[in-house]
Amino acid sequence: MQYIDPHIHMISRTTDDYERMAQAGCVALTEPAFWAGFDRSSPQGFFDYFRHLTEVEPKRAAAYGIRHYTWICINPKEAEDPVFAREVIALIPQFLDKPNVLGVGEIGLNKNSRNELAILEEQIALAAEHRQLILVHTPHLEDKHKGTRLILDAIKANGSIDPGRVLIDHVEEHTVEMVLDEGFWAGMTLYPETKCTPQRAADIIEMYGTERLWINSAGDWGPSDPLAVPKALLELRRRGHSRHALCRISFDNPLQFLSQCQKFCLDAV
Repeated sequence: MQYIDPHIHMISRTTDDYERMAQAGCVALTEPAFWAGFDRSSPQGFFDYFRHLTEVEPKRAAAYGIRHYTWICINPKEAEDPVFAREVIALIPQFLDKPNVLGVGEIGLNKNSRNELAILEEQIALAAEHRQLILVHTPHLEDKHKGTRLILDAIKANGSIDPGRVLIDHVEEHTVEMVLDEGFWAGMTLYPETKCTPQRAADIIEMYGTERLWINSAGDWGPSDPLAVPKALLELRRRGHSRHALCRISFDNPLQFLSQCQKFCLDAV
């Protein structure tokens, strides 16, 4: 079955992972800008990273028949210094017209701090000004609910953002309902130890249905699995879900959301 992994950090994965994903049916992926495992020492480090996302990774993916798309931002983990963060934000507009850039992301909150919130609001404004899709990171905290609430309120306060053009990622059982009820899209991240296991994701789908909901691996430097999406589909199939439901959660929904950006295309690479 063909699928789209709409959130995975391929800069942290080997070429073998591209091959395994292609063999499992992956036809496209999107890679949000994120923390590199260390804090970068200058805005130039981000400039080079953005070049990697827009120039290097598309070629690596194409070698295995996979379409590679990306998102550009300064991630919340490196947004605690507003002066530094604003220097990075100033670099973003020149990358938004690149052929594989879908929008601004993954913006959000890490520790729910005032500085993080200020930089989040500025990047929301940037996305609104340039009419970009938004992909949002929700915090890895016990109080994920509070962080998600702060993010949704910040987006709504902007007044220019259609919630149907925003994906709120890393939802869990206690946050998915508020995201969907307010008209946003929701992403479930399939991690072996944190966020959602395939079993928990299947439970959420059975509770809330498949509308405006997708699954992703968010594979990165830590414990994660680039084949998490097809493995979750096996769990759903084991529970008796139809092929239509599997296709919707892993292909049709990402396609519907991402196609709001005219650059997104599944033609052969």
